[in-house]
Amino acid sequence: MAQQNTRLGIWLMVLTTLIFSVQDGLSRHLSEATNVYMVTMVRYWFFAAFVITLAARSKGGLRGAVKSGQPVLQTIRGVLLVVEICVMVSAFVYLGLVESHAVFACYPLLIAALSGPVLGEKVGWRRWTAIGIGFVGIVIILQPSGGVFSPLAAIPLLAALMFALYGLLTRRVARTDSAATSFFWTGVVGVITATLIGMWFWQPMDAPDWAMMALLCLTGATGHYTLIKCYEVAEASAVQPFAYLQLVFASALGLIVFNESLRPNVVIGGAIIVCAGIFTLLRARKAEQR
Repeated sequence: MAQQNTRLGIWLMVLTTLIFSVQDGLSRHLSEATNVYMVTMVRYWFFAAFVITLAARSKGGLRGAVKSGQPVLQTIRGVLLVVEICVMVSAFVYLGLVESHAVFACYPLLIAALSGPVLGEKVGWRRWTAIGIGFVGIVIILQPSGGVFSPLAAIPLLAALMFALYGLLTRRVARTDSAATSFFWTGVVGVITATLIGMWFWQPMDAPDWAMMALLCLTGATGHYTLIKCYEVAEASAVQPFAYLQLVFASALGLIVFNESLRPNVVIGGAIIVCAGIFTLLRARKAEQR
């Protein structure tokens, strides 16, 4: 087992969030230039190659990675993640990085709220209070009286719900399958699903966009690699709160590169969601320690 180094794990999580933020910016640009489904498909081609390479070099090889005690749930996980990526990148195109990530930041609250019915876990009144406060933050961002509130605002919220379900299913299959097996199924099922969808939406791209596509694939592989290393050197509960930095990095990218605006209600609502989310993560960590 790798030696625990929380400080290194935190820095790796910070680096991971920065890489994934760049990936979000590239995904938005390429999806505006072509379409979401083609971009997701090409991205998954590279990701699947990365996953299969890691599995082949791991202990037990491909044969060990493919063995799953819950193949149906693993398949659902893989399909769910592809659809979630398509929905979230669509949110980037229609709403921008700032507002999309501000709403999407509620996914840990959704995980906490759904952990009871999906996993049979007990959620105490403190976490339910934090969940309620977090959803007040969502209402502040959406501004029912105007602003961003529109049917489009449901897109990142739907993505957050799907990502929460993906996270819960990941914890469910972890009862029988190793992380390497789950990672392998995510890549293989994902590339099949993404190709079945994206092949109907192929569009030609010019050389600069292909260069950006290559960079997108590289950031995807690099981000997953640093995330794996992060969880190898530190406990997930210790570094997970720092994943919220992706909201900061992605928002900065949206403001600087895509000339997005930062309204006060988005800042206030996003801050409330992040604080509530961090509280639920800390409470979950204490519950695990007990």
